[in-house]
Amino acid sequence: MYDYIIVGAGSAGCVLANRLSEDPSVRVLLLEAGGRDRSIKIRIPAAFPQQFHTKLDWDFATEPEPHVDDRELFIPRGKALGGSSSMNAMLYVRGRPLDYDSWEAQGAPGWGYADVLPYFIKSEDNVRGASEYHGVGGPLRVSEQRSPRPLDRRLLAASEAAGIPRIADYNGPEQDGVSMFQVTQKNGARFSAADAYLRPVLSRPNLEVRTGVSVLGVELEGSRAVGVRLRKGRSGVQVARAEREVLLAAGSIGSPQLLLLSGIGPAEELRAAGVEARHDLPGVGRNLQDHPFVTLMWEVSDRDTLYGADKPGPLAEWLLRRSGKLSSTVAEVVAFTRTRGGLPAADIQFHMGAAYFEDHGAETYDGDCMVIAPVLVSPRARGQVWLRSADPTAKPRIITNALSEPEDVESMIAGMRLAREIAAQPALSEITRHELKPGSAAVDREELEADLRRRLMLIYHPVGTARMSDTHAQAVVDSQLRVHGVEGLRVIDASIMPTIVGGNTNAPTIMIAERGADLIRGRA
Repeated sequence: MYDYIIVGAGSAGCVLANRLSEDPSVRVLLLEAGGRDRSIKIRIPAAFPQQFHTKLDWDFATEPEPHVDDRELFIPRGKALGGSSSMNAMLYVRGRPLDYDSWEAQGAPGWGYADVLPYFIKSEDNVRGASEYHGVGGPLRVSEQRSPRPLDRRLLAASEAAGIPRIADYNGPEQDGVSMFQVTQKNGARFSAADAYLRPVLSRPNLEVRTGVSVLGVELEGSRAVGVRLRKGRSGVQVARAEREVLLAAGSIGSPQLLLLSGIGPAEELRAAGVEARHDLPGVGRNLQDHPFVTLMWEVSDRDTLYGADKPGPLAEWLLRRSGKLSSTVAEVVAFTRTRGGLPAADIQFHMGAAYFEDHGAETYDGDCMVIAPVLVSPRARGQVWLRSADPTAKPRIITNALSEPEDVESMIAGMRLAREIAAQPALSEITRHELKPGSAAVDREELEADLRRRLMLIYHPVGTARMSDTHAQAVVDSQLRVHGVEGLRVIDASIMPTIVGGNTNAPTIMIAERGADLIRGRA
């Protein structure tokens, strides 16, 4: 018997395992479907795309998306200790203060910016030092980039020339501007949530970590969660019991899937999938949001790009000194900007770097390139996760409805045009040879929109499928992260976000788990 069972050893699960096991009288079980995080593809920062479609990846894809030429959109999710923090691009971004104030306004008291900022600070060990907005001595190392490309200076200068001001700290009270990314690395290597929170406490006698375990559902007795059903390898189904609570931290696809498999969700949909409806909760799996993006790329005369990073020389440099091309996050420069007047915050985030990046890194180009990728950070489109069948091993069905909202399309097209404007500034135009994608033939709006719908990708930030609110009709958890109508069960991961934050989602997920642990312990 355990006090707490945590499902998923990703960014949130590692935080919860650390914080809850601080009390030696509490027994904690952490379950992870993947294996240990020993692969060199995890350790080398620039190798993150090499994890896609491997055993390290849940390898999800959407249904054919009606607004992007009926294409299935790829959604990688980490399947190892550290979860997606062992697979992501390590970009440390918090979002805007208004994101969290909006959560509170949507029925989540205690989640405003003033409430969550202390948890961001608590989690950090930031190389820039302690300040009003940053912390030192926390578990998560936040660093400057080890070996940024010289082209980054040109990207910064060109962005400024195009009207985007330089900003010293995009994680402070104001976000708009251009800067170098800070990264979750230590000495040029990935520093995941497992590195930060789990590995230092593995010797605690009250913490048990099991890998290679498939959780099949939540065990319910009446309206109370009392444990989970699990299976390891070919063994039979077992039940692990939790005396206090079951904590789902399986992510925005995994957590709603487990709720649905357990009979918690929209009753009619559950019955259609062959699952007995135990608790009718209509919002489970609804409200899916992600950040869509598209890449614009140019061949350049600069020879010090990430081209050739897969050669023996860069590998030797990284192995010996943890520096060079392989320490890169690929996107090294970030800019937040508003493409039109009247917006409360940036609608576009640019990821920029000295690389070619198309089809999630699967498509290559024989030459030196730069990429400027507009990302839609406040999408209006909403999607859903639902069951394909009652088989817990079957991947769920997913739809994002990307580009279904006209305003989303307009922001993305404006972002594409602004990317070209940045590239046209002297700092970059003097080294660009020609535009590779979309290509100089795509000029008018119709051509840009066609290219956008043909090539749009998701940037691996699914959130929202177990919406948090004390008042919203589609809420799945309350402001204490407790599942409405079920005792002893919480969801603590990115799926609880009512609306997606304006930026990359790993740092906010860690914050959610830090605060979630304090809610459980009555310390928030």
